[in-house]
Amino acid sequence: MADLARLKEIIEPEAAALGFDLVRVIMTGSEAGDGERALQIMAEDPATGQLVIDQCAALSRAVSNQIDALEEQGEELVEGNYHLEVSSPGIDRPLTRPKDFANWAGHECKVALVEKIAGQRNVRGTLTGIVGMTVTVEDKAGKRFAIALENIHAAKLILTDALIAATKPIDTAGVDEINEEEERADD
Repeated sequence: MADLARLKEIIEPEAAALGFDLVRVIMTGSEAGDGERALQIMAEDPATGQLVIDQCAALSRAVSNQIDALEEQGEELVEGNYHLEVSSPGIDRPLTRPKDFANWAGHECKVALVEKIAGQRNVRGTLTGIVGMTVTVEDKAGKRFAIALENIHAAKLILTDALIAATKPIDTAGVDEINEEEERADD
């Protein structure tokens, strides 16, 4: 079993030291050990809202080194075998922090609830924002749902043209050189 709160305490400073914001830390796979388990870390560069491969690799190395050092001191952070995955949140990103609900207001989202609201376990619609610790979503029929943050099991943006247009593009500097080198290698 993994103590996600403890892992977050370890991972967040490593991400911050590299200039990244931690978006989410989860453990996937079976606790029984009958499947492949992964410690998934999602982070973003505040300037772009994304991470490129080199940034993912840097965070992976930093976190791995920190976990290894703590385990050498006798602290077991994750029981059993697992692998480490570091990624960018992507365009249809999860909404995990209050600032995510503020920053992405106006976009479509899907929210899975801990406890039903108005007979619904899932709410899909336009994220209208967050006030205090209450998120508001308006569905296509115009019904507004006020959802307490602690009642949100999971939330994510829905991929739409408007979301794609609102997402900052990744720096593509150097892409032409890479393509030219690949073409030359094929000659």
